[in-house]
Amino acid sequence: MTEIHLEPIDAVELAEMLTMLANWITGHQRPTLAASLAAFVGHHAYGIDELQNDIHRLVFLLGQSDHQKLSGEPAP
Repeated sequence: MTEIHLEPIDAVELAEMLTMLANWITGHQRPTLAASLAAFVGHHAYGIDELQNDIHRLVFLLGQSDHQKLSGEPAP
């Protein structure tokens, strides 16, 4: 696999944007966003919960969160 290197400030900025998106899809517009995503994807196998999990995983991989949002458990 090819490695990609990000400057730390770029990783932080990307993680902040992803966190904003994760927060947005948990808000009061969630049903509307879920319907829009379903129409865009065209298959029920990838929905808003999967998108949110993927976003949290990316933020974690960027080193900007603990595992709490990945596992749903408090960090030790």
